[in-house]
Amino acid sequence: MDLVALIDCNNFYASCERVFDPALKNTPVVVLSNNDGCIVARSAEVKALGVPLGKPLFQVEALIRQHGIRVFSSNYALYGDLSQRVMQTLAEFSPEIEIYSIDEAFLNFRGFTRRDLTAYGHEIRDRVLRWTGIPVSVGIAPTKTLAKIANRFAKRSPKTNGVLELSNERWRERALAITDVGEVWGIGGRYAKFLRGRGINTARDLSLVEEGWAKKHLSVVGLRTVRELKGIPSIGMESAPPAKKQICVSRSFGRPVKELTDMKEAIATYTSRAAEKLRRQQSAAASVLVFMMTNRFKEEPQYLNSTVIGLPVASICTQELISFALKGVDSIFRTGYRFKKAGVVLGDIRPAAEIQMDLFDTKDRAASARLMQAIDTIRSRMGRGHVRYAAEGFGQPWQTKFEKRSPRYSTSWDDLPVVRAE
Repeated sequence: MDLVALIDCNNFYASCERVFDPALKNTPVVVLSNNDGCIVARSAEVKALGVPLGKPLFQVEALIRQHGIRVFSSNYALYGDLSQRVMQTLAEFSPEIEIYSIDEAFLNFRGFTRRDLTAYGHEIRDRVLRWTGIPVSVGIAPTKTLAKIANRFAKRSPKTNGVLELSNERWRERALAITDVGEVWGIGGRYAKFLRGRGINTARDLSLVEEGWAKKHLSVVGLRTVRELKGIPSIGMESAPPAKKQICVSRSFGRPVKELTDMKEAIATYTSRAAEKLRRQQSAAASVLVFMMTNRFKEEPQYLNSTVIGLPVASICTQELISFALKGVDSIFRTGYRFKKAGVVLGDIRPAAEIQMDLFDTKDRAASARLMQAIDTIRSRMGRGHVRYAAEGFGQPWQTKFEKRSPRYSTSWDDLPVVRAE
């Protein structure tokens, strides 16, 4: 039987904070969203206190003081680098890996028939912890959906010691019987409510429905889920993530933006970052959406607007995308408002190699592509701050707040840990 494994990092953001600060071990930790507003990640100790995800920080300040909870701003440079190290380690255990998210990956164990996969799972777990400092859980099963369920039990049950294999049909049936249907991968809240209304309350109940009924009421995606629960592989491995159809960069401002110049700086900065992501997946964009909004929780004048600008020729060029985005700012910005958030969405994305040229286009796109490659190379080697467009500004007083951010230990020379001999 061919099996697949899901490796999931435990409390990933909180675990990243602990890697370079051993004093945080067994200490409750929370990580905040942009602008230090809400809780987006919790250590196991905080989960045990009943603090939910998305809770505004100010609502739990008393609890934080009472239990000595350590609070950190999001440190995406650190998290991204440690994620890459985890994935590089996992790639040594299978010739086929699918990176599913920043803290999850599937490994294909096709042909591993003579290996004790539970022991192999513990080997994976031990090496990742030893090489990166990040604890992981391993779920192994005949399908990706079942591997998700196995991983859930591996993470929550101390008896598994972080690894659970569900190749045994009897164990699999037992696991499905105690898994709520709403916790099945691919079953969202709306479908879960629909299924419960028809007496389908567990994953096992769902696995027993007829495939024709599943296709009719849950679509083709739901049919695949049902087949996967039956142990029939129906969701294949993806060796590379699909190119995004839209690329969005948006932020809440560190302080309200009231001036047009500040809004233009922010939109230019967001467009520049979106353009980098666009080129990274070798794509071009033919439309730019710009939006801005005030704080709806404040008792003050409210305004929300957006606009879409079409490009005559799909572009990979940052300065060209910025120029169109700034036209959008001019068309929707209004004085007299205190803007809380703004963003850019690059759309109508297609492969950069398949750009349809325009008869009247006079831009030297080959030279522009070489310039973009040079800028991207400099930024990847030296950091984004070494090359920027004048439209992005320099002071950027509107920047998102990260007042509690830990050092970027592994991606910044200035933040490298220092070891001193006593």
